[in-house]
Amino acid sequence: MLDAFSALQLAWAAGVVLGAYVVRGMSGFGAGLVATPLLALLFPITTVVPTTALLVFVLFIFLTLRDRHQVLWDEFRRLLPPTLVGVAGGLYLFSVLDNRLMLKMLGGFLLLYAGYMLIAQWIGARQLRLSQKWAWPLGFLGAFIDSLFGGGGGTLVVIYMHARGVDKAQFRATLAVLWFVEMIARIAGYTLAGYYTAPTLSLVALMLPFMWLGTWLGEKINARISHQTFTRILAMMLLLSGASLLLK
Repeated sequence: MLDAFSALQLAWAAGVVLGAYVVRGMSGFGAGLVATPLLALLFPITTVVPTTALLVFVLFIFLTLRDRHQVLWDEFRRLLPPTLVGVAGGLYLFSVLDNRLMLKMLGGFLLLYAGYMLIAQWIGARQLRLSQKWAWPLGFLGAFIDSLFGGGGGTLVVIYMHARGVDKAQFRATLAVLWFVEMIARIAGYTLAGYYTAPTLSLVALMLPFMWLGTWLGEKINARISHQTFTRILAMMLLLSGASLLLK
């Protein structure tokens, strides 16, 4: 079943997944944001997004079981309805847009997002405080972007949770459960659309060890690099990835 992919594609996928989950282990989010554009350089976007979704889903099964007692269920209930609506909207566009157009849209989104990261760090981001009413727009947009591009939208929900003043443990636990449910909806949509072919599922199975290794390494080195340095490195990676997709 892996005959559908070349040795170069498989080696590239292993390195990308490992690196993406090192990022995820360090920050608590961002695996899809890193992996999707890099994998899209050698794989069709209709293979990449369902693959990254299923990998993240497997990880979130573990995180949900481990951290379920620290979940803020009030915030979860506020974010769940807009998240599911956003998934539906993103899945619809994903199924109707041309592969090449999606690559260009993803490239443009990454350039804008990376620019925002660098500017926010340069000018200094003050602590925001958001009310409960922001759960709908940010929850919807986050899930919509995730479903269409395979990552990136979760950052909007991260901003919302930070601005609500949630502590670190509850922050990670609540987002893990929310994104676990989001992944169920996204994977169901990709499955109904026929994107989980035998080669794609084989690719996911082959990448699972690299996902676990990357997560373990990321958590180990989390305290060894400053947040500012990590942000700059991630932003530069996203700038290069976005430019590569626009030029592809």
